[in-house]
Amino acid sequence: MSPDDIATAMTGRLTPGKSGRLEAFLPSPMVQNHAAFIERLDDGTLACLWFGGTLEGKSDISIFGSTLAPGADQWSAPIQLSDDPDRSEQNPVLTHNRSGWQLFHTAQPAGNQDECLLRARNISLTGGHLIADAPRTIDLPLGCFIRGRFVRRTDGAWMMPIFRCVSRPGQRWTGSHDTAAVGVSHDDGKTWSLQEVPGSIGSVHMTIVPLDGERMVAFYRRRQSDFVHRSVSEDGGVTWSPPKPTDVPNNNSSINVVRLADGRLAMICNPVSAATSTDRRASLYDEIEEGDDRPDATGGCEPIWGVPRAPLTLCISTDEGRTFPQRRIVDDSPGTCLSNNSEDGRNKELSYPYLLEGDDGALHLAYTYFRRAIKYVRLPKGWIDGEEA
Repeated sequence: MSPDDIATAMTGRLTPGKSGRLEAFLPSPMVQNHAAFIERLDDGTLACLWFGGTLEGKSDISIFGSTLAPGADQWSAPIQLSDDPDRSEQNPVLTHNRSGWQLFHTAQPAGNQDECLLRARNISLTGGHLIADAPRTIDLPLGCFIRGRFVRRTDGAWMMPIFRCVSRPGQRWTGSHDTAAVGVSHDDGKTWSLQEVPGSIGSVHMTIVPLDGERMVAFYRRRQSDFVHRSVSEDGGVTWSPPKPTDVPNNNSSINVVRLADGRLAMICNPVSAATSTDRRASLYDEIEEGDDRPDATGGCEPIWGVPRAPLTLCISTDEGRTFPQRRIVDDSPGTCLSNNSEDGRNKELSYPYLLEGDDGALHLAYTYFRRAIKYVRLPKGWIDGEEA
């Protein structure tokens, strides 16, 4: 599809797809739409949040949200939920504490992820639309980025999965020193402390999945574009083992993992790596770095950018995420991501997916489609096992 074709399709209306699924391109007034997050609200409404503007890193990037009421056949008109004229507001995460729904998101100047702030807002649903209160800044160090769902530790503390975009004085952030950490709050988000994940350089976008008892596992995107990595907590999320590779390739792009009702783990991702493609770009923000004469950060790991972001694949594990042998493609394209531009047709990525299982066993997915739109797909129960509706 061309950018114009995608724009025409961005009505939010559900349409039947192959194998019994439903699909929609969410409506948005912005030419760039990326980093979807999907969640089910108290009344069963689906809420999808993302960031939109002209180009990732620019100050016109803001958080948007749309909803799909139970039984509805069309996603609602988008609502802008943030508006900082000086910072690029990215990576929304919707979570629920004891006082209600909260929106957390990042806010950075240009491509400087190491100077990112974390902000939170109270969120409500009124007349089918999301409403956001004024933001508050989270008391964590600059450079803390988020992407994964928040999880309760077994002792009741709130865990915010974090990847730390570590600053190098006098040098430009490249991702080479990024590490994983957990933000911990014992007062429902009023105050936070930071707990580092050992041995995690290059392991980012931590996604925490509770298992049984005190056991939890976490999965990571990799700056080195090698494999999805995994770590384990045996004490309910208090401490974590160093990340180790799974059998799922990773292209230095986002993943999402959930535990299904039947106990299996489901990962949505692009299972490709630097070993399978020679495509490379200088950095994530090379299109907006003109005028920044600082040298790139030295040391650390060697991030690899530009590996194709496709196909979009659902992967299933029966061994707590050590291996994911069962895989099925949800959507496919060339996956080209050597440019973040959403308007010239060069970008073909299917990326940054989010996954949610419904009470009926259906899977709800939202992901970036060519950087132009957020695409929603509902897969019927049994789809991954070849049981077509």
